[in-house]
Amino acid sequence: MATNTEAQITGPGKQVVQPPPEGSARVPEDKTPEKSVKRPQEKVKTAYEFSDLDLNPKSKAPADMDFILDVPLEISVELGNTRMQIHELLKLSQGSVIELTKNAGESLEILANRRLIARGEVVVANEKYGIRVTEIISPMERVAKLK
Repeated sequence: MATNTEAQITGPGKQVVQPPPEGSARVPEDKTPEKSVKRPQEKVKTAYEFSDLDLNPKSKAPADMDFILDVPLEISVELGNTRMQIHELLKLSQGSVIELTKNAGESLEILANRRLIARGEVVVANEKYGIRVTEIISPMERVAKLK
């Protein structure tokens, strides 16, 4: 048996076990005194009830949604797009014309955080370009485009 100043090596993993300090009662590892056993208090689980979903798209937003009204969104208007190879891009110079996929007079796409939300047409207001909204994309159409 090891003394109080020595460590005892036991078991297959050669675990170091320190002896208890002098004067303390040694309790076998497989048994603990009954007075030191503490049972954790049982937590009572709360049952949650969910309200029925209102699938009516004409319903108003609840008042508790006010906290998201000041979340910033990036609004952009897509005039059109095209694809080109690097050698074509390198040939561009001042005055070059890039042909886009949209035809003249076609409605432009209005995007919120890169998601289509509406379509519109170009207007000039106070010497600045603007967009007149001509069509709002319904939530059903937006969900269909996600699939």
